[in-house]
Amino acid sequence: MNKTKILYVEDETFLAKIVKETLESRDYEVLHEVDGSAVMNRFRQFEPDICILDIMLPNKDGFTIAEEIREVNKSVPIIFLTAKTQTVDLVKGFHKGANDYIRKPFSMEELIVRIENALKIRNPEVSGEEQKNDIILGSYTFNAYRQTLVHQDEEKKLSFRESELLRMLYENRDSIIDRKDILNVLWGSDSFFNSRTLDVYITKLRGYLKSDPSLEIITVKGIGYRFVIG
Repeated sequence: MNKTKILYVEDETFLAKIVKETLESRDYEVLHEVDGSAVMNRFRQFEPDICILDIMLPNKDGFTIAEEIREVNKSVPIIFLTAKTQTVDLVKGFHKGANDYIRKPFSMEELIVRIENALKIRNPEVSGEEQKNDIILGSYTFNAYRQTLVHQDEEKKLSFRESELLRMLYENRDSIIDRKDILNVLWGSDSFFNSRTLDVYITKLRGYLKSDPSLEIITVKGIGYRFVIG
């Protein structure tokens, strides 16, 4: 069986050594790169199954690298390892194509769980019935398996978490869904960092649905959200 290939871009030598050796001990094949300007050549040669990127790198930052990766590969998972925690940085990262964020310092067990989750998301085992299960949301058509949101002739490709968040809101429509439940299901914990990330996702979904005023994601302060289909 072929090993899962990880392209790991990190310029902190000591941290990189620990991460690389730990992942290799779990039977991953890891290619480590330090120089941001060399990443795309390495990416094309190595053809990784998943990319783990630091943001602050020599010569080219992780945001730019993620954008370049997305130009040649739309589906390979990208995880950012970063000390950046501002909402604007989260938004920028997701806009550049990131699937997940892990804040430094982090535990190796958390990183491995996030890697496994990202790979599972990329290759879901879903029945044929689920594949063709379109959901009508006002003037939109949503398909959680294909991770698509279609409005008129425009199709928006959602990330896994965007798709799962919209599915959870739909399945609990007209009821209040607790923030903690969303965080524990989609992020594995209701930490402050993950909570801020959820805020970013809710804002993004509201933007995606803005063409139909009958659809509304209502914030119930201190509790959670209610999805209303008018």
